Amino acid sequence: MPTYEYECEKCHHQFEKFQNITEEPVKVCPVCGGKVKRLISGGGGLLFKGNGFYITDYRSESYKKRQKEESGATTKDEKKSETGSGKESGEKKKPVEKKQGA
Repeated sequence: MPTYEYECEKCHHQFEKFQNITEEPVKVCPVCGGKVKRLISGGGGLLFKGNGFYITDYRSESYKKRQKEESGATTKDEKKSETGSGKESGEKKKPVEKKQGA
């Protein structure tokens, strides 16, 4: 059931009414009893859940394969640049021992 917005033409009171589509629109202001007009509203937000609503859900298998290969190449390049920092990969840091205060 939609929510309709109304405004009184006399006192300009605005209010919302939760109604069936088949119900008659409100004609009388609940505050002053003046004539009411229904406003055009933006409506509620629309939320799509699940698969199939985005263009990326329908990509071809060849496109998906090519994207996977390209993204794999990027991560390999990044790993090469990280290992070139001059540190040996076999080096391990020793844990620092804490001294207990007297």
